[in-house]
Amino acid sequence: MKELTDYSGEVFPEIDFHSFSKDTLIELLRMYGRLYKALDGFWYLSVMERSGNDEALANDFQVWEKLSKYEARHLTRLMKIGGNGPAALIKTLQVCPWFWNGKYRVEMKSKNCAEFIVLDCPTLTALEQEGKGRENQICNEMEPRFMNDYASYFSPNMKVTCLKSPPRKNKDGPCCHWEFKLEEKDKATS
Repeated sequence: MKELTDYSGEVFPEIDFHSFSKDTLIELLRMYGRLYKALDGFWYLSVMERSGNDEALANDFQVWEKLSKYEARHLTRLMKIGGNGPAALIKTLQVCPWFWNGKYRVEMKSKNCAEFIVLDCPTLTALEQEGKGRENQICNEMEPRFMNDYASYFSPNMKVTCLKSPPRKNKDGPCCHWEFKLEEKDKATS
């Protein structure tokens, strides 16, 4: 069978991912990333509507604390990402579906220090458009915990510092800016 660029034709009983072109698979992966974010958003909003924002946020903390370690474990195994330093964390974030549909920049300052700058965040854009100020909670309470949970998978001595977070003065500027630094105890093994 010829590589498919879409699935608009007949049904193929034996279809699998190998049936599609590379470009189509890339678009499918991007769509999975959007679906991943949509599920998170719909879930959060459903809990918020039923039980209030405080309950939704508390549940979100609990879910992402578990998911971040689960996701990091599976992504590092699949992609053979080794080490316990900032480079391993950055590589894992780069293959995380959450970041596939935004834009970011990575700056490796040293073997033990990296910066992750989010330039375009669909979640922040949606929260800003909503106009209820929830970006303050999500970006300044939820995200630091998420980043710390992710970093602790690699090392309990990984220090996470938020260098910039919303609210933004300029919508063209970075959404957020993170520094990941491996503290002295783990430097020898990174």
